Amino acid sequence: MRLDTLVRFLDEYLRIAEEVADAPEALNGLQVSNSGEVNRLAAAVDLCEATVRQAAEQHADCLLVHHGVFWGGLRPLVGPAYRRVAGLIHANIALYAAHLPLDRHPDVGNNHVLARLLDVKVRGDFGSYRGAPAGVWGEYRGTRDELTWVLTRTLGSAPRLFAFGPERVQRVGIVTGSGGSLIPQAAAAGLDTFVTGEGQHWTFFDAEELGLNVFYAGHYATETVGVKALAAHVSKKFDLPWGFLDHPTGL
Repeated sequence: MRLDTLVRFLDEYLRIAEEVADAPEALNGLQVSNSGEVNRLAAAVDLCEATVRQAAEQHADCLLVHHGVFWGGLRPLVGPAYRRVAGLIHANIALYAAHLPLDRHPDVGNNHVLARLLDVKVRGDFGSYRGAPAGVWGEYRGTRDELTWVLTRTLGSAPRLFAFGPERVQRVGIVTGSGGSLIPQAAAAGLDTFVTGEGQHWTFFDAEELGLNVFYAGHYATETVGVKALAAHVSKKFDLPWGFLDHPTGL
């Protein structure tokens, strides 16, 4: 299919033009073009030398990522930055990135997909980031141990738990990625449990003093679910084969 047709669909489906509340370096949308045709997709959490190499090995000509090539702001194309872009161009791979538009999407977004996988019944949004909702919250019926097991089974690694809330979990907030700073907002929303990827050292004391269960399930791990869901949706709509490029950071 034509690359411009795919990009037009992704821009509309992910509401790229509407999602203005994002980090300026995110640069959502098409970041690197190719010769104009797409026959195979690849999906990855991060654009890096390893995922470019894996995409080329799979003969993909379009790579969908959550974290694109321009994180860190303006910088010269030298060293690793050059090798990433040169690798894409040499292998004729287009790069499409979606950061917060993918986090927030109601169907394929990281927050909503993870909620479904954990059997959390979403009831609304919570929290704020740059003036827009940061996460979702919903109802869960089970214990901390049961939620730990479901997270481990779903993401493939055991989360770190700060067990400062009730043993029986009822109201769960989800912000994939780096959401530890939102623990006070989770408490203010009346939640008893918060699932995110990671947080800073001092967030331990926020969880302890505000009386929340907090699961740090991994920045990378919690953000694998959205790109997979997006690639599967695009594959089904346009009959394109796809593959997931797994390059975990352990963070």
